[in-house]
Amino acid sequence: MVYAIWEINQSSEILPNITLGFKLYDSCYNQVRSLMGTTWILSGKKQTVPNFSCHTERMPSAIVGDMPSKASIPMARILGLYRYPQISYASAHPILSDKLQFPSFFRTIPNDDYEVIEMAHLVGYFNWSWVGIITSDNELGRSGSQLLIKKVEENGGCVAFLEILPNHNSMESVLRIIDVIKNSKATVIVVYSTMENLIPLMEEASVKNITNKVWFACSSWSITSDFPRTDILTTLNGSIGVAQPSGKIPGFKEFLQSVHPSKFPNDLFVKTFWEKAFSCVWPSGNPSNNYSSLNTSQYQSPWCTGEEKVDSIDPNVYDVYNFRYTYKIHNAVFAIAYALHQMHTCITGQGPFVNGSCADVFRHKPWQLLYYIKKVNFKNTGGEKIYFDKNGDIPLSLDILNWQLYRNGGNQYINIGKIDTRSAKGNELQVEERSIVWNGHRHPPVSLCSNPCPKGFRRATQQGQKICCFDCVPCSEGEILNPNDGAKCLKCPEDQWPNISKEKCLPKSIQFLAYDELLGSSLACISVLCCALTFSVLFLFIIKRKTPIVKANNRELSYLLLMSLMLCFLCSLVFIGRPNMITCMLRQVLFGIIFSLCLSAILAKTITVIMVFSATNPDSRIKRLVGLRIPIYIVPCCTMIQIVLCLVWLCSSAPFEEFNMVAEIGTIVLECNEGSKVFFACVLGYMGLLASVSLLVAFLARKLPDTFNEAKFITFSMLVFASVWITFIPAYLSTKGKHMVAVEIFAIISSSAGLLVCIFFPKCYIILLQPEMNNKKFITSRTVREK
Repeated sequence: MVYAIWEINQSSEILPNITLGFKLYDSCYNQVRSLMGTTWILSGKKQTVPNFSCHTERMPSAIVGDMPSKASIPMARILGLYRYPQISYASAHPILSDKLQFPSFFRTIPNDDYEVIEMAHLVGYFNWSWVGIITSDNELGRSGSQLLIKKVEENGGCVAFLEILPNHNSMESVLRIIDVIKNSKATVIVVYSTMENLIPLMEEASVKNITNKVWFACSSWSITSDFPRTDILTTLNGSIGVAQPSGKIPGFKEFLQSVHPSKFPNDLFVKTFWEKAFSCVWPSGNPSNNYSSLNTSQYQSPWCTGEEKVDSIDPNVYDVYNFRYTYKIHNAVFAIAYALHQMHTCITGQGPFVNGSCADVFRHKPWQLLYYIKKVNFKNTGGEKIYFDKNGDIPLSLDILNWQLYRNGGNQYINIGKIDTRSAKGNELQVEERSIVWNGHRHPPVSLCSNPCPKGFRRATQQGQKICCFDCVPCSEGEILNPNDGAKCLKCPEDQWPNISKEKCLPKSIQFLAYDELLGSSLACISVLCCALTFSVLFLFIIKRKTPIVKANNRELSYLLLMSLMLCFLCSLVFIGRPNMITCMLRQVLFGIIFSLCLSAILAKTITVIMVFSATNPDSRIKRLVGLRIPIYIVPCCTMIQIVLCLVWLCSSAPFEEFNMVAEIGTIVLECNEGSKVFFACVLGYMGLLASVSLLVAFLARKLPDTFNEAKFITFSMLVFASVWITFIPAYLSTKGKHMVAVEIFAIISSSAGLLVCIFFPKCYIILLQPEMNNKKFITSRTVREK
């Protein structure tokens, strides 16, 4: 303050030709003495007369102080009645921002609520979700701790415990709090307390050797050097804190180092400072009125010579580099000086008061200076812009400190970052993590109630516990972890599916039986080979069409049956590939019509055999039906019925392609919806009816002569056919996706191959391997023998 006033008096730009002075009152950190000093200033007498001014000389223009909020609050209530300006450099209580209660109070330190909010922000920055809080048993401690809890929880964290330090030294309470700290899983302890309440707790923490915790200090004790024992610093090693930012005061370091008793002979504090700084005693005895007597240790100290060098004092004891509260005092004095300067430079007729009047800088009213203080906006000697908001506060600015203990026993707090609300959005918090030493290691401590859940697991809060204590439960099938809320899972859209880690939804793969995959290509190859084999048989029968074995088995029906079997094999190809509207309509229709044609031909062949051999019996009634050529009409009639069924099906409710989202997990099955299930059942049922009739007729004709008789082979082939399709039904219903299509193709190929093998391979055997049997004489003689 002395230096600031000296600067102003030396300046030609601020209050030129006007000299500022000051009066100093020591409140001794006692609010009663603060009130006494305030009444002395207002009344002008030590024996105060309430609401009367007895000043024999001009009263001070404004008051700078006090330091503790508990002293500034009653001062501000009284000074507010007279609109007497007061600027504090350290009182941060939030209530002092209320201009209805404290209309003339200003401060060059931010509101404590802002500090609490930023402390909670810093807790979130280091991902500490489980912290303990210790606070003072006073209004500031209780309100501040409640705000801190609220902001920590808003940032997703939890408070493991809240303990209140007693105002009076209570070892029972201290020991209980120490037990809570030791037993808690929280490794970070936020201490929002004043220094005097904290000392007993820190002493006991050092005795109990609690070194595995990180202490988070508020600005009221983060830079203190008042701990009585150095082993407390071991407990605090690696802890962090916030502090009022150190500012630049050009020339102030040189001013402090120039301090000497001979330069300030009437200053009560200089000689006292000299004795404490250099551990010496002035020869004249007790130089300070602060000492009532000199104790034995002082008489044993050397005499002060006055030649001691101030710049040799350890900066940890006498810090001339980091100006924190000192910087706030400097700003407060300059704010008053700039307000007085604006008042002094006011032009009559353009002033802010009645009729454009100005105030006299030498005889102004307190409320007039208050008006100008509200308006101050200047750059201090360090280049920082200083102004007050509507609540009399300045913007928040804090330094982040790290306490580091060195191997030689020395210690120092290191500036590791800053919080500045005047910075661009997103840059308010800056931390230099590489400079931090966390209790002997470089990585931030982990302070959690429960370890983070692995990917794809959500948090499930434990019953009776806070949300930070949880179990990890996997997300259900088809769900991903909510990126905005780790306690919830989100269901993926119908056409999407979670990735392996269940972090995001990916488009489902579209599945169908394709030609370019092994299963599809294998079935297609088998179909083509079977078709080629059938064509070979047909070609063989055409070549050997004049041989008895071919003639005896109704050549035309055999050709028709072989061609229909070729189409049966080929129709399976329609089931392979990406389904579309045309293929879906053709699949079952072609399958139904072609198989009906095939079964009709088999039925006609069977009936032909029965009629031919029955006609040889003179007593047979069927003999009269031979001339009617009934088998020729069986094939078109039976096939036409199936064609009509299929046409009605296509016209009423035709099959179509659809995306089946639920058939298989994680995939979309592109399949054909059969449309009307009734017509589809009718088509299959009609095929079953033809197969049953053919089987029955063939079974009845099984005892006819063997050489001419196909009935046994047809019976066996129809048994194979029926077995394949009866087995197909449960297999088809138990499979999903492309495998359903593969089962149906397999059934088509198997049943067609069964017909081919059972009916035609015995004849091919005789034609190719037993040609001597393929003659009329052999067949006729065998027929006679069997008769």
